[in-house]
This record gives sequence, C-alpha cells and structure tokens, in this order.
Amino acid sequence: MLQQRETTKVNVLGFICHSESSSDPFRIDRDGHPYLPTGDGGIVLNYLVGESVFALDADHAAPGVSLSHPNQDAAYSLVAQSCIGNLAKVRTGEAAGSQGVVLGKRGEGGRVIVIFKDDVMKKLKPDDQITITTEGQGQKQDGMETCVLNIATPLLNDLKLKVENEKKFRIPVRTIFDSRLVGNGIGRPMPLWDVDLQIYELPVGVSALKIGDLVAISNLDARYNSGYRKDWISVGVLIHGSSPQPGHGPGVTIFLSGPAHEIEILEDPMNHVGLTLDSLFSCNKKLDMN
Repeated sequence: MLQQRETTKVNVLGFICHSESSSDPFRIDRDGHPYLPTGDGGIVLNYLVGESVFALDADHAAPGVSLSHPNQDAAYSLVAQSCIGNLAKVRTGEAAGSQGVVLGKRGEGGRVIVIFKDDVMKKLKPDDQITITTEGQGQKQDGMETCVLNIATPLLNDLKLKVENEKKFRIPVRTIFDSRLVGNGIGRPMPLWDVDLQIYELPVGVSALKIGDLVAISNLDARYNSGYRKDWISVGVLIHGSSPQPGHGPGVTIFLSGPAHEIEILEDPMNHVGLTLDSLFSCNKKLDMN
C-alpha cells in the first residue's frame, strides 16, 4: 500500500476579470424575454457570503472578484489547482499586500472566485494581479471510494466532516437536491467547473439558500466529469447567485463525491450554517502562518 503523501502547494497567478459583454448585450430568459445581464464576473461590491442566492437582480453574480488569466492554458491551470479556502494575495495596485480567500470556481472559460473584506474590495480594479497558494487537489481517503476535491486540507480539517476511526463522512447541509435539477455544468470536469441548480425560488420547507451554504446533490457522481449515478452523493458550496437563463441557476462548487453509504447527510433546512466569512478567513490565517 502506498503511504499517504502530502498535497502540493503551488503559487499561481490570476488577473481580476473585467465584467464582459458583446455587441449584442442581451440574453434570453427562460420565458423567452430579453434581459441585460449584470454581475457575471468582474468585481461585485454589494454581494456577500451569507446573502441569499436570490438577493440580486443579476445573472450568476458572485461575491468578491473573479480571476482568470489571458493565457488560456494558464487560466485552466489556475482554476484546476485552486481550492476553496486557499490563500490569495493582491500583488499589484492600490490594495497590494492585502489577503483574501478562495470561495469557489466556475466554468464558462474558467474563473476563480476570491473574497476580500470590504475595505480591500473598494481598492481593487480589473487587471489587478492576485496570486493564490493552491493546495488541496489529490487528497486520498484510504479504503474509500469517496473523492475529495476542490477544497484546502486545513479547511476540510476545520469542518470536521470525517467520522473519526470510520470510513465515513458526516456532513451538515442546508438541503438535498436531486441530480435532475442540475443544469449547466453536467458532464463537465469538476476541477474546472461548478454545477448550476435549475431553481428559481426557495424549495418548500427551506428557510433560505445562502452563498456559502453546503448543499448535497443525490444521484450525482462528480469525482471527475459530473454525471448521473444512482445512490451516489455529491456535496458542494453555493458560490454564485441565480440566473434567468434556462438551464442555469445558483452555482455549486463540488468538494466531495462518493457512494451514499460512505456519506451521511445531516439536513437542516431552517438553521444550517455553512461557510462564513469568519470560518474562511480563520482558515486563511492558518495558511498564512505555514
């Protein structure tokens, strides 16, 4: 048996994206009506972790900043290696030296979502350079089929999701969705993509759906390319808000996927507390000391 090896830490570079459009700025909603999308990429100033995925009249709005890279191969590497909870540092511009943390990532060309505190956000501008100390991909679970991906090891340890001395995870979530509700992102490689939930209002009996909430998706194998698999569970973090487009909706960055007998889901639709600014920045401080 191979001995468990330490995961790799790599510094990668991203540039803050500008919010983009085309010469025809309109998109078509699920009822066939045109609308002007806002909040997709760039620097979003009025959206925070802990706010509803339906809070903004926007399209795929994510809190903080979205990062990419002008070299497409470098952009793919940036997204594939970046993990929830990774440390980010501003390297250029008025906010140089400030720190943030990776909240998640999403597809459509590849972008990493990084959050900063309010005083830093006001100083950032498109094309500012940010490095991420990536770590988390390649974690092994001895004797288990369950795969951990897209999450920093210190954050996973802080969340205490693994049942001690058992080959099992126990995970508190806001709610469980069936894989039939997954739209954009299905069939895509999960180190590079999120999956969108095709929902346009709160599910019955669920008090809220917030950025940072953990949610489970049943009958979904998301270890590699996401797809239907009976009696499998995938768990992720809500990282961007809703969308009027058909096939789209609130986005989930998957960080764990495996057979249902290895993952116990603790559903709390009323009082769930997922990732918060405090928990993410607490992990951030630990990473900066290493």
